[in-house]
Amino acid sequence: MDRLDHLEHLDKALVDELAQVARETVRDELRRQTRGQRRKAMLYAASGAMALYAGAALALTVGLALAAGLPDWAAALITALILGALAYALRAAAKPSASRSTHVHGATAPLGPPGGLAGPSGYPPVPPVAPGGAGAATGAATGGPGAGTPAPGPGDAPAPRPDDIDPETPHHRA
Repeated sequence: MDRLDHLEHLDKALVDELAQVARETVRDELRRQTRGQRRKAMLYAASGAMALYAGAALALTVGLALAAGLPDWAAALITALILGALAYALRAAAKPSASRSTHVHGATAPLGPPGGLAGPSGYPPVPPVAPGGAGAATGAATGGPGAGTPAPGPGDAPAPRPDDIDPETPHHRA
């Protein structure tokens, strides 16, 4: 028995040592990845700051060019209007358009997945015959669609159509 207790102690020491090595390895890898992400974030922030200053310099240039032929207040007003129009155009470009979304209960919802598999209602298309329907008996013999699926029984309900689905109702059967 003493020999088994000694082996149990060695197993515990080995497990503890392996856990410590795994923790150190994971910690070092996370530290290395974080360092790279931090550098990238600082470069993006610096790029954004430089773009902001470049935009301010461009606005100043436009204002000074307009001030050459107009009073200073008119040049400043026209520059502000140009910047406002640009901001509005950028905001409109960032918003999803009506052709790409549907208005549902106060929120916009995309028409479907990025692959475009959904129909105009926003739901994926429903096959004309439910799987395992009338072709199930012949599908089993030929190996075609519906093979191996039981035929619907008298108590089975038909598959819901996209128009019948109400997003407000729970999705479980009573």
